Amino acid sequence: MQASPPFLAADNLACRRGERLLFRRLSFRLEAGAACHVTGANGAGKTTLIRALAGLTTPFAGEVRREGSLALLEERTGLDPDLPLGRALAFWFGLDGAAESAAIMARLRLDALAEVPVRYLSTGQRKRAALARLLGQRAQVWLLDEPLSGLDTASQGLVTDLVRKHCAGGGIALIASHQPLDVDSMTSFAIEDFAPAGEDA
Repeated sequence: MQASPPFLAADNLACRRGERLLFRRLSFRLEAGAACHVTGANGAGKTTLIRALAGLTTPFAGEVRREGSLALLEERTGLDPDLPLGRALAFWFGLDGAAESAAIMARLRLDALAEVPVRYLSTGQRKRAALARLLGQRAQVWLLDEPLSGLDTASQGLVTDLVRKHCAGGGIALIASHQPLDVDSMTSFAIEDFAPAGEDA
């Protein structure tokens, strides 16, 4: 039986942080091969949106619908800080059945860091480690929260290339970032455009 093509959709979504309504009436639908860039100032609701789309928080109103496996990149990597990077990633690669773990490590320029404990990695190195875990999941739908922060120019270009190839292969990527990405046919919207009238986003 042929699998259904992936999609990610939000219908009249509204989310709160505490008692504050961050955004409302947010709707979109992303089909296979689509990339979408969500912009907005810090605190405007980008991370809240990502977590709602991932099913980690319950929206105040509206509905999230998805077809296809999901991978989330956020500040928390899920890697054991006391383990060497190679072993920490190997744990997740094993769970996810990643057959090309060595190639993933090399692609993210992490092979030379395999014996370094995760807690000693720089911000940029931890971000690349999180990206390696993301690739190992082989998910169809990517939710990326500030994937470029803490990265040098070369690593930012690498992230952009990963998104391009993922979408060219029929995947979906929704990227919340205050930094630009150069991805063909990528749509975008500003989270502030859905802030309630009279709210200071």
